[in-house]
This record gives sequence, C-alpha cells and structure tokens, in this order.
Amino acid sequence: MTTSETMARASAKSSGHTYAPKDGLLLQVADLHVEFHTPDGIARAINGVNFDLYEGQTLAILGESGSGKSVTAQAIMGILDMPPAVIPHGQIRYCGEDLLTMDPEQRRRTRGPEISMVFQDALSSLNPVFPVGWQIAEMFRVHRGMNKSDALERAVKLMQRVQIPAAKERVKAYPHQFSGGMRQRIMIAMAIALDPAVLIADEPTTALDVTVQAQIMALLQELQEERQMGLILITHDLGVVADVADKIAVMYAGRIVERADVFDLYRKPAHPYTKGLLESIPRLDQKGQQLAAIGGLPPNLMRIPNGCAFNPRCKYAQDVCREDRPALLEVVPGRESACHFAEEVLNG
Repeated sequence: MTTSETMARASAKSSGHTYAPKDGLLLQVADLHVEFHTPDGIARAINGVNFDLYEGQTLAILGESGSGKSVTAQAIMGILDMPPAVIPHGQIRYCGEDLLTMDPEQRRRTRGPEISMVFQDALSSLNPVFPVGWQIAEMFRVHRGMNKSDALERAVKLMQRVQIPAAKERVKAYPHQFSGGMRQRIMIAMAIALDPAVLIADEPTTALDVTVQAQIMALLQELQEERQMGLILITHDLGVVADVADKIAVMYAGRIVERADVFDLYRKPAHPYTKGLLESIPRLDQKGQQLAAIGGLPPNLMRIPNGCAFNPRCKYAQDVCREDRPALLEVVPGRESACHFAEEVLNG
C-alpha cells in the first residue's frame, strides 16, 4: 500500500467511513445493465451506463422521464425491487469495492454512512406517523448506536444546518406540518446525517416554485463544497443544474448519449437529443415565438429501435442510424457523444 493510500484510509477511518477513495475516485459505474421482467416482456431500462464520480465533483444526469436516470440511482443505492428488476451485467464500484457483489449486511452498512440519497417526493418518502426529528434521529440510533436524547439533539443541529426556522420547536412536528420546500430540507438533513461521501439527489426541486428551487440548489452546493462530497444530481430541468454541475451526462433510452463539462455542453451540444433539449428551454430573447419541442415520443423500453434509439425523432438520422448503434466516443477533447454525426451537430 502506498503512502497516499495509507493516509486516505486513515482519513476515512477518522471520518467514520469504512472505505477510502484512491486518487479521489469515489464511484465507478461500468457497463451497467438493468432489466425489468414483466408479464408483457423484458423492459431494458439501463443499457450499458458508464461514469466516474470524484470527491468534490458534481455530476448532473439529465434526460426525459423514462430515460433511466432514477433507475441508475436506485441501482447504485441497492433499492431496486429484485424481482422484477434484474442486473444481468455491470459493476458499481465504490472506492474500488463492487457494491453488486457485497453481501446484504455490507450493503446496508454502506447505504447511508457512505452513499446516501435525497428522493424526489419528500411527502411520500417521509413517514407520516412519526415526527421529523424522530426520523432524522433514527439514522444516529441505528448506525451510530446513540441513545434517544443524543440522537434527537443531533437531529436538531441538522435541521438548523439545513436552515429550518425554529428547529428546536419543530423537531416534534410531523411531515404534513411543513411546506414542500421545508420537507425537502428535512430529506436533505436525513441524507447528510451520517456525513456520506456520495450524495445522490433525485429531482430534488420537483414541484417547488422557482425561488425555493434556487434555495435548495444553493443549499446542496454549499453542503457539497463544505464536506467535499461527490454529488450526483438527477433532473430533467437543464436550468436547475447550469450553475452547480461540473460535468453533465445526458441519458436517452437507458444509455448516456453525451457527456461533457457543463459550459461546453450548454455552449455547443454534440448530440441531436441534447441539442433538442437545450432548444426547448424558454429564452428571454424569444418572446412571442413558439417554443421548440422534440417531435415524437421516447421509445418503449420493451421495443427499443435498432441502431440509435433516438433515430425516429432525429432530423440528422440516415440509414446508418437505423442499422448501427453508435458508441459513446470522444468527438473533441473532453466531449463524448453517441452519434454518427456528432461533428456535424457540434459544428452546426
């Protein structure tokens, strides 16, 4: 073991983490496939997803509903219902350890203290019959062995940290007594309670107004920078991630079809699907004009088209697109696109 690895393990131990990253690499998802076996057939939800996540990095995963974003997150967390879900191939390595080959007890110890998740619907994710403070404190009781009073004290501090007013008084309140934005803050408090190295935020601003969205995103960014967490931000809203993401991965039909630094991708996309998503964002200089939209519908995951899955909706599509599935390849340094005509899209 090298000196740097020894120091990393010592740092991880002092922070309560079981594992230590090598060269800052926290998470590696390699050739991940997820299928759902149903009475009507096999739905291929994830079809070879690959990405890395480093300490202090924010990776945004974008795409329409049904593109595979949330299923990817659930596979990482190990919370897919299996069956009907099946993972026939792939690896999910956290600090070099494959989560998919861990025994259930190892996986349980990793979920929460090492990798945590903020779910998109706070009201349905929180238990309606327990006070929010009790639910936050449960993390410390179960994983840290704290007594009830100490755990509740930690819960109050976390509620204060995520900027919930009058936390000492509201720690005994129930989820329905909070607004949508406050419930989302409680979910974030639960997710960061054990100081995870990786935080997955799945649509954290869904159904919130624009002002509250900005507050939640600013809070996540502040916590991420403060703790040097790796943050995976899952959303369909390109505007939400513009100011916080370092890298963006765009998903379509269970695959990553483009990956780039945030500024490069927003400036010049290299995949027709990404281009369509960006063109559909309302802009101040287009007042009175008709909003652009991507024609057609996302594919049925039981009958994904041959070749490029986006070809039925793509204005660049030619015969090769209907026959050969394009690999995710580097177009220019730092830019990857799964499109036969990526250079034409990039320079168009």
